[in-house]
Amino acid sequence: MSMHQDVCMTQNSRALLSLLLLPILLTGCDADKEDGTARTAAGLDAAAKTWGVEPELVYVTEVSGYTVFQASVGEYDGEFVAAYRSKDRATRFGLFVDQGTLTAENCSEQPLGEVTAKRVSCERDGDAWYRKAGASHEYAIPRDGVVIRLIADTEKVDRVVLREAAEAVHRPDDAELAALLPATNGAGI
Repeated sequence: MSMHQDVCMTQNSRALLSLLLLPILLTGCDADKEDGTARTAAGLDAAAKTWGVEPELVYVTEVSGYTVFQASVGEYDGEFVAAYRSKDRATRFGLFVDQGTLTAENCSEQPLGEVTAKRVSCERDGDAWYRKAGASHEYAIPRDGVVIRLIADTEKVDRVVLREAAEAVHRPDDAELAALLPATNGAGI
């Protein structure tokens, strides 16, 4: 058998193998779509472990003109934390998530961020609480045993931005989770 015949047979074999594997590959793609939640959950568990927090604490949000500051993502005092900053980097707000509840009875008793000496005012706004103390304000959303807080300086980030962030709070999908993690040079979690 000549070298040319060997190459032709190898090319034909590859083409045939590709055609035979195509239905399997396509079925595998459908399985990924159906199993997206499981893949996200596994990635979320691994990322949460990396940050040192429970997976149920990991949330993200979306606000026009703001992006997550990747270096800020992680654990602080047992909470999941992420900072979002404006495109011009002039303003920012923080997303903090910890276990607990927030009710009409305990809303004003819970400190607002680092502001502990100031009286906290609480106003119900849909499913969330708008809270203010001193020069800080936040939207706090109690959900499934956790409280998600979006906090900022009243002089720098207005209530509309925090409300937009509160309305958009959700569990991250695979792409959002990847955006929170530092680059791994192609290595997965």
